[in-house]
Amino acid sequence: MSRQKVFNRDFLRLFIREQWWIVVRQLIFSIHRGIIYFLSCSPVVISFYYTFISGAFRREQRAVVKGISRFYKRLNRDGCNVFLLRRNIHRLEKGLLMPVRRKVFGTGYITETVDLYARMLQHTGDCNGPANDGIVWATDVLDAYFTRIEEPDPVIDKARDSFRKSRIALQDHKRKIPYLRNLETPPVTFESLYNLSVRRRAVRWFRPERVPREILDKGLQAAALAPSACNRQPFSYRLFDDPALIKTVATIPMGTKGFADTIPVLAVIVGDLSAFQSERDRHVIYIDASLSAMAFMYALETLGVSSCPVNWPDIAGREKKMARALGLAPYERIVLVMAIGYPDPDGLVACSQKKSLDDLRSYGLKDFR
Repeated sequence: MSRQKVFNRDFLRLFIREQWWIVVRQLIFSIHRGIIYFLSCSPVVISFYYTFISGAFRREQRAVVKGISRFYKRLNRDGCNVFLLRRNIHRLEKGLLMPVRRKVFGTGYITETVDLYARMLQHTGDCNGPANDGIVWATDVLDAYFTRIEEPDPVIDKARDSFRKSRIALQDHKRKIPYLRNLETPPVTFESLYNLSVRRRAVRWFRPERVPREILDKGLQAAALAPSACNRQPFSYRLFDDPALIKTVATIPMGTKGFADTIPVLAVIVGDLSAFQSERDRHVIYIDASLSAMAFMYALETLGVSSCPVNWPDIAGREKKMARALGLAPYERIVLVMAIGYPDPDGLVACSQKKSLDDLRSYGLKDFR
């Protein structure tokens, strides 16, 4: 048999094999689409399907339950719950900043807050000890709260006495309490911010040199100022600048194909579901971490460093692999992976045309069906 015939036969087999896979994939897609259409008709059917047939949400369910369990264990073990203290202190702040302040407020959680504060001062490890900004902030807000609540109240009076017994002494410092907003001209103009937004693009081609950790820390200082629900900040940044570690971690996400081996720094942003005591808050880790990540990317851009947020779909195998690589707890979930480095001047970036203003926004009610 001639070599040409062998080549044609092999090519035909390959073509048939590829076409067969495309047909199967389209069939699977059609079946899935039909199932989704059927499920959308009834909440009961949806619950049955995702309880007994599909496990698509089981990892999220497990992480949420593990997080709530961890939340209560921190309370039951020693009362050392950083997230709850931060939330309660923020609630007191919101009461203090009201234009028309109630004479008495916070009675439902002030005892718990003072107890958390006292326990935090007794512990290290997860609480990081008393020498941190969070404790200084809590001390200042509690000082302001007990000073401004003058009406006699048995709950508040008892909490005030407990606070005075446990309160740490602070040196002279700028008090961390509600303040008047600076209404002077902003330090950054809209044009500057807009131009920075235009400049920032997902960069996949970097120069090989290392990004100094001091630069990364500067960017993180801005990232820490991003808004967060009740100021809990239920996330952390895991940074990798060792080539061997980057090689291990960078290949786990799907969006690094083709440039994983050229990334100088990799950031994995991890959400912590143990910050919450209710399932209703399970999405807050994604909102808060994403707000912080955007601030981080803008800050890096001002420092001459580029970045590329990497897609992180909910795929069981990759979730498990990343959890093993990072040593994640069951209640920790990946929110975002980010490649970071100095941009290659010869590297191209995608145009990525964005939505027009008319497509992006609407005012008032509109039929979106």
